Amino acid sequence: MWETTIDGRTLHFHLAGINNQNFIMHDEETGSWWQQVSGQAILGPLKGRQLTRVPMDEISFALWKREQPRGRVLRPDPRVAKHYAHADWEAGIAKLPVATRISDRRLAFRELIAGITVNGRSKAYRMTDVQSQNPIIDTVGGVPIVIVANGQSVRAFSRMVDGKPIDLFAEPETTSFVDASTGSEWDFAGRAIRGALAGRQLQRIEVLRDYWFDWRAYHPDTSIYSAGLMRQRS
Repeated sequence: MWETTIDGRTLHFHLAGINNQNFIMHDEETGSWWQQVSGQAILGPLKGRQLTRVPMDEISFALWKREQPRGRVLRPDPRVAKHYAHADWEAGIAKLPVATRISDRRLAFRELIAGITVNGRSKAYRMTDVQSQNPIIDTVGGVPIVIVANGQSVRAFSRMVDGKPIDLFAEPETTSFVDASTGSEWDFAGRAIRGALAGRQLQRIEVLRDYWFDWRAYHPDTSIYSAGLMRQRS
């Protein structure tokens, strides 16, 4: 998600095409073309300019509603919505060939991953690993991180608290996590809800749920997480 303002000027975007199976947008004001995944202008008067990222989540509506009970929902434009069926989009798209210049087959092209970038270092986590090993404890770009799952929803946080990394384990039969050092309980939003650290908030790290081929195309130096077991408190 990106801000639509450049140098104090609001731009209005429309779909222009597809590059490496990722949307290209064009703005009405200058005619520049922008890559959706990177937010960078790749053609036109604003070539090389970068849109400002807006932190966002890709989570279930039920989870969002619990966290934002007073939140507002954007109503779809009926003139557009009628052209999109409420069906299994993933099953349909899986039947189409992948047209990409990427030849990296460390993962299947359409394997779903959770991608993060910290201090210029990118890493991809298979969604199957994220869900089966929840939480995942790792270090990326020199920063101790944790990746947590709630169904198909995924979030990542820095594990640093008061200058030290905490070690987190899943709390059985709940969606909470417990840190080994203080026994404090943390929720899916990265808040300590009980224990010595109650009220503290972990720093969020943006997660992009994406297909491997798309992530790899725009993060060419990415590594892939390949270790770990489910971390559950006994």
